[in-house]
Amino acid sequence: MSKEILLDDYAFLVSETDEKGHIIFANDDFCTIAEYSVDELIGQPHNIVRHKDMPKAAFKDLWATIKRGEIWTGYVKNATKGGDYYWVYATIFPTITSEGTKGFLSCRRKASVEEIQVHDKLYKELKSKEK
Repeated sequence: MSKEILLDDYAFLVSETDEKGHIIFANDDFCTIAEYSVDELIGQPHNIVRHKDMPKAAFKDLWATIKRGEIWTGYVKNATKGGDYYWVYATIFPTITSEGTKGFLSCRRKASVEEIQVHDKLYKELKSKEK
C-alpha cells in the first residue's frame, strides 16, 4: 500500500524541461522527494512522476495553458520511484531553457492539508468521469 510523503515546509522542488516535457534539470529537493537521482531523471519525460490518480483534464489544461505562453498553477499528486505519493502546489512557466531553446520551468512547494483535501476530492470526481 502506498503512503503519502509530506514535503518539508521549506522544500522547493524545481525542474526544467524541453518543449516536449523531457527533464533537462532537477534540483536536489525534487530528486529527494521523488526518490530518483538526477541522472535517472535527466532525459526522462516529466510524467515519470505522474500519479495514476491524476485526471487527464488537469494535464490537458496544464499543456494548453503553457503552450499559449501563459503561466499555469495548480495542485498535483505525484508518485515516487518507490510507489508512494506526494502533493505539491505547482507553478509552471514557459521559458527559454538553459540550453537556449523553448521549454518549461516548474517550481513546486508543499500543499496544505486543506488544499490536498479539496483537490483529492475534485480529482477523484474528474477521474470517475474518464471511465
